[in-house]
Parts: sequence; structure tokens; C-alpha cells
Amino acid sequence: MPDTQYTLLDEPLWPLMNKFYRAHQSSMKAVRDARLWVARREEIVGALCLRPVAGGYWLTGLFVDPACRGQGVAAGLIDAAVQGLELPVWLYCHPDLRGFYEGCGFSFDPEMPYAMVERLSRYARSKPMIAMGREPQILP
Repeated sequence: MPDTQYTLLDEPLWPLMNKFYRAHQSSMKAVRDARLWVARREEIVGALCLRPVAGGYWLTGLFVDPACRGQGVAAGLIDAAVQGLELPVWLYCHPDLRGFYEGCGFSFDPEMPYAMVERLSRYARSKPMIAMGREPQILP
């Protein structure tokens, strides 16, 4: 399996993330007010955004090149992105992905700020969605 590097994308390189999403016909987009993370194997093979929200972060835009799925890229990217955060991270996903996110340390139906609960309610009107959350890892 190729070596994968997980890095915070510097602002001048942000267009590369959107190029990656477009190359895979993904509707996801890099968010300017977020921390943008990528997984690289020479080229970008995975990406995610961590948007600051009241009381924590919202994980959005997680996408892995279909040719690299099932190789731990998404889990490694999540671990790198949340390492050292002192606030919780929340995300919305399809119910079928619950087991994957639980394996990454997220729990189902977390306490979230009202704005996040309200946003989930809007999203869930058009497609099945659940909320997951991960508390910060306290290191000794």
C-alpha cells in the first residue's frame, strides 16, 4: 500500500482541493472559513473540511478517491484533522455510514449546539441523515 501523508492545506493551495472534488464529479467544495485537510499519495487522494462552529467543529466534505477506498485513507485523514483539537467535532452522514464513523471514535446522536441541530433538521428533509460526534481526546 502506498505511503499516505495527511496535511493541513495551506491557503494558496486551496484551489487544489476543489480541483480534486471536481475530478471525481463530487459536489463538495472547499470552505474558506475551514481548516482544509488532504491525504496525498503524490496526488491528493482524500480531503475534508473542519469548519469552526459554536462550541466545536463541523466535519464536512470528506471524500476519498474511489480507487483508494477501503485502505484506511478516510480514517487516517479524520485522525490527523482532529488530533489536538480541544473541542468536539460533529458531522452528518447517511445512516449506512454509522459503523464507519463509530470506528473512527464518533458516537451516534451527540449533544450539539442548537444551530447544528437545526441544520440537521433541514438536511434530513431531503435525504436520510444522522448526527455523529467525537469528543476531544484528552492526552496525559
